[in-house]
Amino acid sequence: MVLPASRTRAEEVVVYVEDSIDKGGLRPGDHIGTRADLREQTGVARATVNEAIRLLQERRRIVLRPGPGGGLFVAATDPVVRLGRTLLTVHGEPLAVAGAIEVREQLEPLVAAHAAQHRTAKDGRELKSLIAAMKKNQNDVPRFVSLNWDLHVRIAAISPNAVLRGTYVGLYEFVNQVSLVTPQPSDNDNMAQRLQVHSDLVAAIIAGDVAAAMLAAEAHRHSS
Repeated sequence: MVLPASRTRAEEVVVYVEDSIDKGGLRPGDHIGTRADLREQTGVARATVNEAIRLLQERRRIVLRPGPGGGLFVAATDPVVRLGRTLLTVHGEPLAVAGAIEVREQLEPLVAAHAAQHRTAKDGRELKSLIAAMKKNQNDVPRFVSLNWDLHVRIAAISPNAVLRGTYVGLYEFVNQVSLVTPQPSDNDNMAQRLQVHSDLVAAIIAGDVAAAMLAAEAHRHSS
């Protein structure tokens, strides 16, 4: 196997192992191989394999088991929670994350209404800038979702209600801390629609149209 130079050597080994898991249909607990196996299969140095293993452990893709019959094994799969059309892989607290998402969705129309009532020209410029960044990153689902979350946090910052701001932003921060975006094959097909929903929300806020902003927030609840 010849590893290309577009990533670090360790990152290429990570991709190799993840492909072996996904394409090989390996399940949690299945044996992947040993460190020596990886060195032989990829042709990289011991230190590179060790770094790749560290990265794989951070991503919770593998677990290491010592002793005879040990080596690298597929890690247990984390539960998945749906956020609109986005799937989030949750590390440890799926019920709490689902609850946070439910509360956040109920706050969306109120946050949008406050933003439409209290936005400034500076707020409008910054919201437009975030929409432009989302448009440029439609083919990068994790980056698009990250910018999406930044947009909603920025919208919430417009509200003069400190309790609303703190609650709403706190919910986003909690979900972000304990979950990762799980890209799906259909994501790219949905990006244009999701971008339009957020563009409509921002347009209503900038126009100061409270009713339209709340309607856009309701539409967003079903497409975020």
